[in-house]
Amino acid sequence: MPDLADSIESLEQLSAVWRVMVLDRDSHADVSDLPGVAVRWADCRFAFWNCVTLTEQGAGPGLLEQRLGEAAEIMRSKERPGFLWVFEDLLDDEARAGLAGAADRAGLAFAFPGTGMAAELPALPEPAHPDLTFVRVTTDEQLRAYADINSRAYGFPLEDRRDGLGRSALWKERVHAYLGVRGDGTPVSCAATVEAEGRLFVLLVATHPEWERRGYGEAVTRKALYEGARATGLTRATLHATAAGAPVYPRIGFRPNSPMRFFALNG
Repeated sequence: MPDLADSIESLEQLSAVWRVMVLDRDSHADVSDLPGVAVRWADCRFAFWNCVTLTEQGAGPGLLEQRLGEAAEIMRSKERPGFLWVFEDLLDDEARAGLAGAADRAGLAFAFPGTGMAAELPALPEPAHPDLTFVRVTTDEQLRAYADINSRAYGFPLEDRRDGLGRSALWKERVHAYLGVRGDGTPVSCAATVEAEGRLFVLLVATHPEWERRGYGEAVTRKALYEGARATGLTRATLHATAAGAPVYPRIGFRPNSPMRFFALNG
């Protein structure tokens, strides 16, 4: 049986972190908490900052159908595309089994899977990698490099992630964002952590496709966790992993706990 507390924690971390991230993009962003639906929508080109999620625990098929319809209507009212995040373990067994059909009837198409993860961090050693120097993001140029690594890793247009991060004081000051830089000065990987309700949340980890399978993503994630923990004293960390990134995190101590599905508007 799934541990409902893990799914609730994962949902609450999404709600808390995304509120900060989307308000960083636009002080008039939609951060509504409606019955059964949380909206965290920056309406920017970076689709991950345009988020709707379902919040009720134990929702059955009828309630799921209603909430999916409401979520889809919210998404249709926005200028920019985004995603509905569904934490599967918050649904009852019947609703979970019928999720795909209910989403289709609401005009939503499955986009990709995800996994919530959490870790109790041990006393972390200072991270190191023989190829890399770790550089904290403090300038607009470094922030653009961070955005561009993410874009290339996940196949997004460069301007989309630049719109999601560009000129952000939050990312240069409050977020523990790091680049992994090779000896010739080339940034090749990136990872960040931010404090959220007594936890460190891991954000936007990526490795440039030309430099994969060298341990660069794991190394820079360890650095972001190390510096975030050192700055805050926090020992619990959470994240939401894509299928591509999921294999990295158990090596750092993260445990999968909350399967997720992402949906976009159909057509």
